[in-house]
Amino acid sequence: MSRRRRGSVMSDRLKYELAEELGVAETVRDGYWGDVSSRDCGSLVRLAIERAERALADQNNK
Repeated sequence: MSRRRRGSVMSDRLKYELAEELGVAETVRDGYWGDVSSRDCGSLVRLAIERAERALADQNNK
């Protein structure tokens, strides 16, 4: 069974912003994410989830 590639959940702007935060922005400047380690990709996802949770919490507090 093959996997179908679906649209990205995160915007490119958010991905690059998180890459800056993690210190891997230079690695992905050209748009190629294949040289980013699995650990860094996992950290990127973790940061994205933390931001989303904070945004939801802030939205619920208003």
